[in-house]
Amino acid sequence: MTEISLPQDPALATAVLEIEAHVAEAGWDQPSRLYALVDTARIVEQEPVLASQMGLDSAAADGSFTPVEQDALPDQTLEVTLESIAWPPEVNGCAAVVERLVLPPGVDDEIPDDPAAAEEFAREHPLRQEVRIVAGVTRAGATYCALRLRAHDDDSSVVDGTELVPGLLALLRSTMEVEV
Repeated sequence: MTEISLPQDPALATAVLEIEAHVAEAGWDQPSRLYALVDTARIVEQEPVLASQMGLDSAAADGSFTPVEQDALPDQTLEVTLESIAWPPEVNGCAAVVERLVLPPGVDDEIPDDPAAAEEFAREHPLRQEVRIVAGVTRAGATYCALRLRAHDDDSSVVDGTELVPGLLALLRSTMEVEV
């Protein structure tokens, strides 16, 4: 019998997949986005009018996160932006959305050291793939990711799991650890 691997935090997995589906509706070539993940029960309790407008009720609130999209990010890479972010305690987690080019294994030695040349190399490489990454973390340490390739742009081809993009997850974790 095959063992089914469940996410370490189903609420985080649900929020990441919700964000991925929402962003996918708008298509490709979008800017990076950042979301605060807030305990839905807290929104229902503290902001009942807002919760009602969002279609949230106490039944939906139990054990779930509500993604709250942040304002447009500064004109710099998401990675640089994340280095300067610290979330307040009422934010239970965060998620980031970013589009990137990925290259197949085995071409690492061909990538130029110069960042601009490396970017051009990736853009021009015939085997490049465009990928949208949604990565999320919680203050408790849970992680979850969803990846969609532009070449396989359908809901059934989204790949998801807990540690798919370790570098981005580490940056997101660091935004949760800083005291404000």
